[in-house]
Amino acid sequence: MLYCFLTLLSVVTVCGNLLVIFSVFYFKQLHTPTNFLILSLAVADLLVGIIVFPFSMAFSLSSCMYHEGVFCKVRDCFDILFSTCSILHLCCISVDRYYAVCQPLTYKSKINRHVVIIMVAVIWIFSALIAIAVMIPRTNEKCQEQCFIDVFIANTVGSLLSFYFPVVILLCIYLKIFIVAQRQARSIQTVIKRGANVSKMERKATKTLTIVLGVFLMCWTPFFLCISFQPFINSLIVVHVIETLNWLALANSTVNPFIYAFFYSWFRSAFKIIISGKIFHCDFANTKLK
Repeated sequence: MLYCFLTLLSVVTVCGNLLVIFSVFYFKQLHTPTNFLILSLAVADLLVGIIVFPFSMAFSLSSCMYHEGVFCKVRDCFDILFSTCSILHLCCISVDRYYAVCQPLTYKSKINRHVVIIMVAVIWIFSALIAIAVMIPRTNEKCQEQCFIDVFIANTVGSLLSFYFPVVILLCIYLKIFIVAQRQARSIQTVIKRGANVSKMERKATKTLTIVLGVFLMCWTPFFLCISFQPFINSLIVVHVIETLNWLALANSTVNPFIYAFFYSWFRSAFKIIISGKIFHCDFANTKLK
């Protein structure tokens, strides 16, 4: 039953992110800098579903791995690479939203395709460097009951670069966006005097930011807190706890398409056209999505 559940989770992750990738490639209306960031995020989450999920399933449901540490090295390397990449994409998307909401007049000049390409390149290169740096000190050569690296650089430095610093950036940026969005809503209320509509706008902004930050923190915080304190705890129970929390963190790649794509009406329209199979009968590339 556990294998079936984890396999289903992997399939949902792959299918959800494939929908996002195909939608951005196919529909010309979605060819925007913001959506290219979402596209790159979907690629990272897709690779989590294709590569990291099977490796994690093989280890999580086994008590020991005899491959002279190679199995765990490969698994952890891809895990760190794609997970860090996914987190950093969320940071760049928050930067994009910051300029869109807080500096709308200069948004198109500051966030264009060239800037997004540079962002994506830096994200993937930086994530790869972190994964390599964390894996270099590893020297396990026997059966391991735990597929994690018990070294300072992985548990402390790795966590700081992959999670804690990005979280601080996310919190600061989204707090600023929320404050500016509320200020703009109140300004509109003063001009048009439609309190009900403005109140609805404020609730929507609050709901959006709550979902984005809440789901992200719910998935990732328990795992990184656990591995941060792991060197100070010597118990076999920690192995099963960390594996469970690792799956919770990986599940963020499953829900990302729903948060960053399904939330927008034009993505929902694109998904309906793709799932219904209409694209195989007519050319919908120039269709105006609502």
